[in-house]
Amino acid sequence: MSGRQGGKLKPLKAAKKKSADMDDEDMAFKKKQQEEAKKLKEMQTKAAGKGPLVSGGIKKSGKK
Repeated sequence: MSGRQGGKLKPLKAAKKKSADMDDEDMAFKKKQQEEAKKLKEMQTKAAGKGPLVSGGIKKSGKK
């Protein structure tokens, strides 16, 4: 009776894919993701240069 042997055993982890093992679909998908990330970053820098879209926010009347 050594330790806790009961229950299911955990499955072994699958080996990670190496860059040499990638097929054409994986390469195309990775390239597409990189391009989308690049476009998103460009848009973020472009939008950061401008001021707020709506100025003023909630308008209050002059009365108190």
